[in-house]
Amino acid sequence: MSKDNLTLVIILGILSTMAGFIMFFFNVYFGTATAEAQFFNNGIGGPEYYNVILKGYINTYLVGGSILFVMGVLAIVLGYHQLQLKKVSDSHLDESIQDREEEM
Repeated sequence: MSKDNLTLVIILGILSTMAGFIMFFFNVYFGTATAEAQFFNNGIGGPEYYNVILKGYINTYLVGGSILFVMGVLAIVLGYHQLQLKKVSDSHLDESIQDREEEM
């Protein structure tokens, strides 16, 4: 992978981590808003039905946020690691080229 691609992986990892963090910590707000929207749009069921829908949406945002957060952190760590390996290999390549030029 090129340095540009690795930088893109790190940027996407940061965005995914931020989105996962927001979903993870605001899952109650998002779940409540989604459940209320569905309840008012469909207008069926009673309080028991609303509570089941509410818990389902809260859990959905909790799991989705957790997955996005972990995937983003992994992308950042692996992208940064590969970028550092790429820099080291490029510096070794530059040193070997300079050594060849000095020998000539």
